Amino acid sequence: MRITVDHRTRYRFSEPQARIVQMLRLTPSDTADQTVVSWLIGIDCDARMRDGTDGFGNAVTMLYADGPIETFDVTVSGEVLTSEANGVVRGSIEPLAPLLFLRSTPRTAPGDALSVFAADSVAGAGDPLERLHRLNTALHARFPDAPDAPDTGVTAAAAFDSDRVTSRDMAQMFIAAARCLGVPARYISGYCSDGVARSAPHAWAEAHVEGLGWVGFDPVKGLSTDECHVRMAVGLDAAGAAATVGTRTGAGDEKLDVDLQAFAEE
Repeated sequence: MRITVDHRTRYRFSEPQARIVQMLRLTPSDTADQTVVSWLIGIDCDARMRDGTDGFGNAVTMLYADGPIETFDVTVSGEVLTSEANGVVRGSIEPLAPLLFLRSTPRTAPGDALSVFAADSVAGAGDPLERLHRLNTALHARFPDAPDAPDTGVTAAAAFDSDRVTSRDMAQMFIAAARCLGVPARYISGYCSDGVARSAPHAWAEAHVEGLGWVGFDPVKGLSTDECHVRMAVGLDAAGAAATVGTRTGAGDEKLDVDLQAFAEE
């Protein structure tokens, strides 16, 4: 499948900024089932940009811009070819051992209710892969509508106790629950090609199955990931795989407007 991505973020400040520094995790990497045909990150002000790789193997771009800056746009455009792999991740950059992804973070601490839910959802399932599918299906059934939305810093435990969640929350709940079951799990940020305008990248999870490797699970859909997903960044939680993080020097407030669309062609 050929997926075309058009992603623009506009930053507006109530007062001019003297300096902007950002780390952008906005570039997908090639795997056995994902090939980047073309990809371009642009900014509409004078800036220095430097490409690199972080400790998780994610492609990152450091952005440095000196002010005064009142507004600036970051644009991402590109094409990616994907193929169906039934959720199995093949040929990805893996600098870290799977056991690292048993590590909990403040954002993925499960709390009692989610821990019980995880155990109940896999009761009677002996096969590790079946247990993960049951967990994925159970989360989707509990939260059938979870849009992509900007990160508000909600923890997995708090999201589970609420009645409105996002794809970020769903991914973090899956990760927290899988780790409760002794399964290494990690957060994935990327794009989902359904042609719908969104206000943030999509999020899902991957869990490590012995003998099979990393397998993608999208609890928003209740299914494994497929050729409609473009995999971009890996982290222990949403903060660790955030598309954009950074600092600014200057007073005033910041406002973001995001326009994101991903289209698929057979």
